[in-house]
Amino acid sequence: MQAMTSAAQVLERFRASGKETCFHGRHIQPILYAGLSGDNWGLADYERRGGYRALRKVLGLDGGQGWTPSQVVQAVKESALRGRGGAGFPAGVKWGFMSPNQPGQKYVVCNSDEGEPGTCKDRDILQYNPHSVIEGMLIAGYAVGASVGYNYIHGEIFQTYERFEEALAQAREAGYLGERILGSDFAFQLHAVHGFGAYICGEETGLLESIEGKKGQPRFKPPFPATVGLYGRPTTINNTETFAAVPYIVREGAQAYVALGKPNNGGTKIFSVTGDVEKPGNFEVPMGLSFSKLLELAGGVRGGRQLKAVIPGGSSSPVLPASVMMDCTMDYESIAKAGSMLGSGAVIVLDDSRCMVKSLERLSYFYMHESCGQCTPCREGSGWLYRVVRRIEHGQGKPQDLDLLDSVAANIQGRTICAMGDAAAMPVRGMLAHFRPEFEYHISHKTCIVPAYV
Repeated sequence: MQAMTSAAQVLERFRASGKETCFHGRHIQPILYAGLSGDNWGLADYERRGGYRALRKVLGLDGGQGWTPSQVVQAVKESALRGRGGAGFPAGVKWGFMSPNQPGQKYVVCNSDEGEPGTCKDRDILQYNPHSVIEGMLIAGYAVGASVGYNYIHGEIFQTYERFEEALAQAREAGYLGERILGSDFAFQLHAVHGFGAYICGEETGLLESIEGKKGQPRFKPPFPATVGLYGRPTTINNTETFAAVPYIVREGAQAYVALGKPNNGGTKIFSVTGDVEKPGNFEVPMGLSFSKLLELAGGVRGGRQLKAVIPGGSSSPVLPASVMMDCTMDYESIAKAGSMLGSGAVIVLDDSRCMVKSLERLSYFYMHESCGQCTPCREGSGWLYRVVRRIEHGQGKPQDLDLLDSVAANIQGRTICAMGDAAAMPVRGMLAHFRPEFEYHISHKTCIVPAYV
């Protein structure tokens, strides 16, 4: 209860400060978005907002003694920052896997391959606040002893890739990238890499393969990237939003970041709220905010209809019915306890006009289409799932199809090199767990249980 009160107090404090802003239809809070627009993304504006002060603090260029790499890692651990790409693994723990004193080349890689259906937050960070990502990667490079970084950007947002390249040019010209950064002994080169839209390259080792110029297919683990990563060298990989949060943590302190969220779920989180809401968009709110409050920020369910279900963490996370979701708070533990995942923070809202069979048909088609084909369970199973769901949707289903769907999904889940197989299986199992009667109605009546699908 105390954590919930704290999150609510933070939200009200933001509102009272007059800093809550709206651009491009998005209501946001001032941490990662910080009152941004399309006109003040550049270096000069970023510096006026306190940009690169955290880097100067780490390097001892602000009048202080500077930080050791281990002090940076410890601060990130204490901040309770968890990876914002989907897995939610503690960022500081991941950074600690790499020793800054290990000889040889090491790398820092940013995963901006945002391909999860429903997710659209990272492209906005890169478009409106690109220097926060650059500064975060610089600090990460210092912490893990890396001198080269890559930002792998999704192939379908080329304008965002060009914006990030502009920001890199500004940072290089100002002395924030290159040799002897700001006159210090720290050197770091950062490059942007443009992907080509393959969903599988959002998996970290598939991403590394793509950077190396190979087919984007995941690697067996172990070894993990922290020991054998890019070009066979130790590599730390984090999501765009994760790196963008690091400057605030260093500048304001780990405890200040924790206070924005709740224990083990520090800071703010950007949720991409889409589907049947009045004001879809990206919302940066304190971790632990109630789902009901987030839905209110998004204008509520569109057209005054009733909430039916929510996919809380991107299309690969199991769906939750409205009765369950309305009791959840937006943090890793609460969503997991309810039977789903916070994932990438893509909240897909479904109202009572939505046919769950048709919705699953569309999701299953996506995962069949995006399977890289490396693992037999995913390559064959994802297509099998789609074909069975499709025949149910088109009035050709059989009663035994539902047990077949559950069996096929169970035999995919946990049996592939990467989590792509799980991503194909979990939507199916979630739909059957909560909306099986709707599938049974489809099979017996050859039509949808809802009066209309709009």
